[in-house]
Amino acid sequence: MQTKLEPTAEQIRDEKIYAQMGMTTEEFEMAVKLLGRLPNYTETGLFSSMWSEHCSYKSSKPVLRKFPTEGPQVLMGPGEGAGIVDIGDNQAVVFKMESHNSPSAIEPYEGAATGVGGVLRDVFSMGAQPIAAVNSLRFGELDNDRDRYLFEEAVAGIAGYGNTIGIPTVAGEIQFDPSYAGKPLVNAMAIGLLNHEDIQRGLAAGVGNTVMYVGAKTGRDGIHGATSSSEEISDDPGKERAPVQAGDPFTEKLLMDACLELVKSDALIGIQDMGAAGLTSSSAEMASKAGFGIEMNLDLVPQRDENMTAYEMMLSESQERMLIVVQKGREQEVIDLFAKYDLEAVSIGHVTEDKMLRLLHKGEVVAEVSADALAEDAPVYHKPSREPEYFREFQEMEQQEPEVDDHRETLVSLLKQPTIASKEWVYSQFDHQARTNTVIAPGSDAAVVRVRGTEKGLAITADCNSRYIYLDPETGGKIAVAEAARNIVCSGGKPLAITDCLNFGSPDNPEIFWQLEKSADGISAACLALDAPVISGNVSLYNERGGKPVYPTPTIGMVGLVENLEHTTTQEAKAAGDFVYLIGETNTEFGGSELQKMLNSGKISGKAPAIDLGVEASRQESLLGAIREGIVRSAHDVAEGGVAVALAEKVFGTGLGADVKLEGSAVTALFSETQSRFIVTVKPVHAARFEELAADARKIGEITKTDRLVIRDAEGNPLVSEDVPVLESAWKGAIPCLVNSEG
Repeated sequence: MQTKLEPTAEQIRDEKIYAQMGMTTEEFEMAVKLLGRLPNYTETGLFSSMWSEHCSYKSSKPVLRKFPTEGPQVLMGPGEGAGIVDIGDNQAVVFKMESHNSPSAIEPYEGAATGVGGVLRDVFSMGAQPIAAVNSLRFGELDNDRDRYLFEEAVAGIAGYGNTIGIPTVAGEIQFDPSYAGKPLVNAMAIGLLNHEDIQRGLAAGVGNTVMYVGAKTGRDGIHGATSSSEEISDDPGKERAPVQAGDPFTEKLLMDACLELVKSDALIGIQDMGAAGLTSSSAEMASKAGFGIEMNLDLVPQRDENMTAYEMMLSESQERMLIVVQKGREQEVIDLFAKYDLEAVSIGHVTEDKMLRLLHKGEVVAEVSADALAEDAPVYHKPSREPEYFREFQEMEQQEPEVDDHRETLVSLLKQPTIASKEWVYSQFDHQARTNTVIAPGSDAAVVRVRGTEKGLAITADCNSRYIYLDPETGGKIAVAEAARNIVCSGGKPLAITDCLNFGSPDNPEIFWQLEKSADGISAACLALDAPVISGNVSLYNERGGKPVYPTPTIGMVGLVENLEHTTTQEAKAAGDFVYLIGETNTEFGGSELQKMLNSGKISGKAPAIDLGVEASRQESLLGAIREGIVRSAHDVAEGGVAVALAEKVFGTGLGADVKLEGSAVTALFSETQSRFIVTVKPVHAARFEELAADARKIGEITKTDRLVIRDAEGNPLVSEDVPVLESAWKGAIPCLVNSEG
C-alpha cells in the first residue's frame, strides 16, 4: 500500500530516487530484472540496504576469498554472526570484530557504544556467553578540539556500554595519525565461550515454524544506517544526523541473558541479531541461508514510534533486537521465557517454502521479494586495481638512518607520542575485572582471561600498524598478523585464529583497491605461516572525508590458547639480576616508524620493515616453548619506537632498572622497528637452557635494583642513562596532558 509520502514505482525509476538510497542505475535495473517488475518504495529500500557495501561486501568479496578460513581447530568460519574455534574439552571460543566508524564520526559516544552492543549480540546469537571485549581505535592527532572530542567521547561510549552490561574490556590498541582527522575508526571485538552442543546458527528453517521478534521496540533511529556506512563521510552535518542510533546496555543485558537461556531449549530453530539493515538483513539472510522463505505481518512488530511505515520498520537499526525462529506450537514457552526478563517476544510471521520475503502491512502485501535476491544475488564487483606511483617511489628509496642529536631526549619524546604513550587514561575507564576472570589486564602485550573451571586461559589482542600498510600493503598485512601473534606468544598463548576489520577508503579508487588486495595477500600469507585462519570479520570501506582517505587499516583481532595458566607471562621485568635477552637482529629500518613520523611532522616515506614469515614462525615457536618450560620470566615484543621503547616499557611500574649494551649504529640499535624481535628476561640459572631453545637470542644485559635505565653502545659508553621515574612520567602523562590542553 502506497502512503501519500511514498513515490510510485514509476517515480522511483524516472526520478532516480533509488540513487538517493545508494543504488546505481545498473543495480536498480538488476533488481527490476530479478523481480520481473519495478520495485515499490519499500522493496527499493530492501534492495538498497541489502546491496549496500556494508551488508553485501560487493566490492570486497573477491578479496575475502583469498583468506584461509579452515583448520582442524575451526568449528565455524565466516558466514555467521561470529566464528568459532575449538579449545578442547568440548569447549569453544567464539569471536568477531565489527566496525562502527561512520556513526562514531557523527556521534562518537553512541557510535562507539552501539558498536560494542552490536558485536556482543553477534557473539551471544551464536549461543556463547560473552566473556570479554576488545577495541581497536584510530583518531587524528590530539592537538585540536574536534579530534580530542571524538577520542574522549568514543572512549566514554565504550566504557558506558561495556561497564553497564558487565562484560570486561580487557585489551585494545590505539593509533593517532593525521590521516584519521575527523574520520575515526572504531572497531569493537567480542569474545565468548560455549560448549559444542550449544552452537546456534541464523537459520529460518521448517515450513510453518514461527518467526518471532524479541527485545527492544523498533523506532525510527538508524534508518538506512547500512547505506550511510557505505559512503564517504559528509561534511554536511544535517545529512549525517539521521543514521545514528542509541543503545541501551540495560536492555542488552536482559536480552543477552534471555537468549542464553533460550539456546538451551530445543524449541529454538535459529537466531540472528538485527544489525545493519535491521529486520531486513536478519529475515532475508536467515531465510536465504536455510533455503526457505519468510512471511511477516509488520502490524505485529513492536513499535516505539507512531505510524511507522513498512519502509521505516524494515530499515530501522534500533538496537537490542533479535529475530528468532521457533518450532510451531511452542511460542508460549518463548514468550514466558522473555517475560521473566521483562522483554517482549512477539510472533510476527512464519517460515514458508517459496523462498520469498513477503511483508504484510495494514492488510496488504507491501513487499514480495526473493530472499536469495536480497542476500545471495547481490552484485559482486571486480574493481580495477592500480599500483600507486608513491609505492614505486618508496620502494626505490634506500633505507636511511634519521639524524638524532640527543638519544635520551629522543627516547623521552618518543615515549610522549600518543601512539606509544601509556593508554591508562583510556583503560582506567573500563571495568576490566567484571566477571572476575581477567588474569592479565590491559597494559601488557595481550590480555589473558581464565576459562572458568579449567586450567586454561585465552590470550586476546588487536593490532595493526597502518603506516606500514600504507607504505607496503602486502608487507604491512604480514606484519599486522605477525605482531598480533607476537603479543599472544609473549603472554604464554598459542595463536588460534583471527578476526579482522578491513578499514579502507573508497574501493572505486583503483589505488585504494590495490591496497586492499595486497594487504589481503599479506594477511593470508601470515595466517598460513602462523596457523591462524580467518574465522570472521568485517569490511568497512569509504572511510574518507573531503576526498581524503584514512591510511589503509586492516585491523587484526587474535585469540590464542594458554594451555595452562601457569604459562601466563607479562611484559614487565620481575627481579634484579635477571638476564635481559634480545631475540633477533636489528637492521636500519625506519620507513613508517614512530621516529620518522615524529621527526617529519607526521609524514612517512620509504620501505616498510621487511619480514620473513619463516623466521617469524620459528622465533615464536621457540619462545613459546621456553615460556611453557617455565624459564621465561617476562617477554615483550619490540614494536613502535624500537628496542629503547621496549626496554623502558619493561621496567615501568616495577621499581627496577636495566643496564644493557647494544651493538651497531646507535640510532638503529635504539629506535629501528625491525620485525620479529623480542625482549625477554630469564633467571641466570635458566640462561643456558634458554639459549639452547632460542637460537636467535643474545644476552644484552641485566635487570638492576636501581630504577635507572642505562643503554650503552658496544664499547660500554652510555647512549641513554635516565631514572626510570622520569621516563615513566613522560610516558604516563602524555595523553592526559593532551586531553586537558586547549587549542
